[in-house]
Amino acid sequence: MAYAVTEACIKCKYAECVTVCPVDCFYEGVNMLVINQTQCIDCGSCEPLCPSEAIIPTIDDVHGIWGKFNDEYAARWPRLKASQKEATPDDADLWKSVPDKLRRHFDPRPAQR
Repeated sequence: MAYAVTEACIKCKYAECVTVCPVDCFYEGVNMLVINQTQCIDCGSCEPLCPSEAIIPTIDDVHGIWGKFNDEYAARWPRLKASQKEATPDDADLWKSVPDKLRRHFDPRPAQR
């Protein structure tokens, strides 16, 4: 079992999770992060640090949507190391409770560094 990032991360991108990942398995898009399912060692250190509660164990991903989504974009986006964490977007708290962000606000482009 690994962990996966859900749509709750879209436009929040707090990235506290990245700072505790021992294997640097986070990948960065323009407005969200994902976890490479193969690299994740299931340590769980990232989950409690996410203010938007966007990280779930894949065992809780009953339809398998988020595990596949994370792997698809981890293959397209650049790896984000703990030392590369940027500041949280200024409006992140405003986006935490916005519903249906995947359909309306997801940006599939990779982050540019």
